[in-house]
Amino acid sequence: MKTVALFLVCIAPIAAGAQTAAPQKPSAAQTQAPASTTTKPADSAAKDSTAKSASSIDPAKEAAIRKLFEVQGTRNTMQAAIAGMSENMKPMLASSLPPGDYRDKLIDLFFQKFQSKINVDQLIDLAVPIYDKHFSLEDLDGLTKFYQTPLGKKAVSALPQVVIETQTVSMKWGQQLGQQSMMEVLDEHPELKKSLEDAAAAASKN
Repeated sequence: MKTVALFLVCIAPIAAGAQTAAPQKPSAAQTQAPASTTTKPADSAAKDSTAKSASSIDPAKEAAIRKLFEVQGTRNTMQAAIAGMSENMKPMLASSLPPGDYRDKLIDLFFQKFQSKINVDQLIDLAVPIYDKHFSLEDLDGLTKFYQTPLGKKAVSALPQVVIETQTVSMKWGQQLGQQSMMEVLDEHPELKKSLEDAAAAASKN
């Protein structure tokens, strides 16, 4: 049970991200709730928030943002980032579970379920208000023109692979720093190292 709990702790942030990125359709009971109900399901609240944010954007500017996304290859970049994240997360999830024939199947099914909940269109909808906040209409027009130049097209072509490779090296870098930090802490605090060793020995006997 402890191992399963650890696994759930590891995947909780991912699952939460999936729920935020791809809100689920309300159930029949939720859609039939009285209009006076004050508490909304989290997914409905997220959809309402996105709709309100999008409705406050000038239509011409929203069109410019979506045009930029089109020439920028935003959809492909998002899809590549999601795929790269999944591949990078697999070793971490595998290390949180004891070895066994079941493990690969469980992890594969988890990522299938996770990816099935991700809707890139909804991610793009969530990104529109952010671009509206940080870029003017003139900025958006300038960026769109850039991404239609040879250099801009090269950036669009290379960006998905750049994202994947950056994720990979970042995760390895973080793991190395984490291992180094843990070793230094244990060396600096022998009493904690002994407590850890005693706890591991006790766990192995159970």
